[in-house]
Amino acid sequence: MGPPSFDSFSSSARHKVWRGDELGLADGQVIGTGHAALDAELPGGGWPVGAMTELLQSAPEAHAWQLLLPALAQAVQGGTGPVALIGAPQEPFGPALAAQGLPVEALLWVRCEASAAKLWACEQALRCADVAAVLAWLPQARVGELRRLQLAAAQHDALLFVFRPETAAQMTSPARLRLRLASCGEDSAQIDVHILKRRGPPLASPIQLPARSERMTALLAASQLRRKLRQQQEGVLQPMAEGATVVRLGFHQEKGHALDRIALAA
Repeated sequence: MGPPSFDSFSSSARHKVWRGDELGLADGQVIGTGHAALDAELPGGGWPVGAMTELLQSAPEAHAWQLLLPALAQAVQGGTGPVALIGAPQEPFGPALAAQGLPVEALLWVRCEASAAKLWACEQALRCADVAAVLAWLPQARVGELRRLQLAAAQHDALLFVFRPETAAQMTSPARLRLRLASCGEDSAQIDVHILKRRGPPLASPIQLPARSERMTALLAASQLRRKLRQQQEGVLQPMAEGATVVRLGFHQEKGHALDRIALAA
């Protein structure tokens, strides 16, 4: 007797079968990323809740906020709880986050350096029902430690994002979703989002998303225009060199903040 054919399956059973060449369905709840092009390539159309999403990038603070802000702002709506930041490389810049819908009072910044302390804090935050989302920078985490965080996120239906270096792309990971983020364009105005792991076929080409908000883009364009006009009036306008001249906007004179890097005019 030969093996049973798919024709003998009930319609409900066939609905639960996932083919590797098709984009799979989400196992549970998702939150939209706020980026339509990215939602179209993710199972269920958004970030998975109750599962780990791993973000790989060359610099630990690069692109994190612009990519995640729409979903985080949605997650904290209604005062459900804070967003826990575990081991963030820089202090979050509250006014810029608030301008995009994430109030500073919704942030819980856990400052720790030791890898063991970060893992402990992350696991405790995932077990707290009042925490809306957890963002953890864990460059030295091992597979077994990540698996524990994945299980904690699944048990408590938490939204979990783990940031790791690009070199981790060659290592195994229990993450449900793995993305690699990279700057593209001469002025780094776009983000290349490479989907390394998802329930579905590999994505041949990266998704391009804006690296800055519309408000920040307009601010930088106005700053560049004012500088050129001032140079013309002073008679010192020179042809643009190949290298970029970085001009920091003078919001703060003391310690840098996480969003200062996107407030640079080329």
